[in-house]
Amino acid sequence: MQEFVNVMQYGVLDRPVLDRTGITGRWDFTLNWTPDDEQFRDIGARIPPAPAAANAPPNLFTAIQEQVGLKLESTKEMAEVMVVDHVERGPVN
Repeated sequence: MQEFVNVMQYGVLDRPVLDRTGITGRWDFTLNWTPDDEQFRDIGARIPPAPAAANAPPNLFTAIQEQVGLKLESTKEMAEVMVVDHVERGPVN
């Protein structure tokens, strides 16, 4: 699950993702969804507009729940952060 969490956090979503499943081991699955314009921004990908067809894949949150049986929930958690409060330019060699 940690690989999946990493892909979701660093490639797809724009926020931290935590694994609270307790699932271990390796799992193979295919996930089909219609990305929205907020997804994949951190890797610089531009997603074309979603098809208006009635048979278009669901959004990411619905797809994960329906196709994999997991649920992405938005919560507030404590997180470690690094704060840079001052930067100076060093000498140029």
